[in-house]
Amino acid sequence: MMLVALGLLAAVLAAVVLYQQFAFRNGAQKRLRELHQQLKEILDADSGERVMIFTDNKEVMELVAQINRLLEEKAKTEADFRRSEISSRKMLSNISHDMKTPMTVIKGYLEIMRTRGEAALEAREGSEVRENLQMLEKAEQKAESLMELVDSFFSLAKIEAGDMELTLSGLDVCELCRESILDFYEMLTGADFEVEIGLPAAAVYALANREALQRILSNLISNVIRYGAEGKYLGIFLRTDDQSAYIDVVDKGKGIDSAFAQSVFERLFTMEDSRSRSVQGNGIGLTIAKRLAEQMGGELTLKSEPYVRTAFTVGLNRVL
Repeated sequence: MMLVALGLLAAVLAAVVLYQQFAFRNGAQKRLRELHQQLKEILDADSGERVMIFTDNKEVMELVAQINRLLEEKAKTEADFRRSEISSRKMLSNISHDMKTPMTVIKGYLEIMRTRGEAALEAREGSEVRENLQMLEKAEQKAESLMELVDSFFSLAKIEAGDMELTLSGLDVCELCRESILDFYEMLTGADFEVEIGLPAAAVYALANREALQRILSNLISNVIRYGAEGKYLGIFLRTDDQSAYIDVVDKGKGIDSAFAQSVFERLFTMEDSRSRSVQGNGIGLTIAKRLAEQMGGELTLKSEPYVRTAFTVGLNRVL
């Protein structure tokens, strides 16, 4: 009987140990699943929170501590990066502003020199005077290009540094589209472009800033003239749904490869095969256009099928 009792006791103790081991493993697995779910939610939402798991399992607690340490380092790194980025943007804004004054002065002196040279040329003929005037004209053109670049840098820096306030109101985007086309109409027809306009007869109102939207449309139409000239076509269309108004600026030129579809909105991006072209842009215009659209609560997107249809679309919130 004693042996039987001892056997039963040993069996009970073994069962208890096995149950504890099973419960320990099962509890650890449950806590790990909780840990995984919490960590996924924190990373997906980028909430900056920390993982909280209640358990007696030392290994799980140590894992939680190390994960929280990594989350703290991540938050610190992101905060440092944001501070550095804000500082860089403000510095760029200040530099761009400081460059505008001397460039304006240089342009002024060049204009004075050219005016005096023209007066001298009228007073007497001379090949030397004529050559000097030609050089001054080239210098003025380069100064103008540099001034435009500085202005673009200045605008982008102000937008990204948060120093540009846009006052939004309900604007008739049909009217703005017509005005934008008229600004370029002579240039387009002079270059033998086919111009197609598809705008509703009735006014369509969207939440926007007049100057910002004009700048976006001007940039997009200029891009068609620069980079879509082979298609000899410009279309501007306005469509709507219940919440948004969409302005499509379309060309049928060589388009943009899908590999560059998002890159075109990055600072200083230019297509490699266009670098030698006389109409080469500065690679900032589309970045400014996209930032302005986003600042108005909208978006700027691109879809391109080379030599068929390349469309930049400005999406804005409708005012009903």
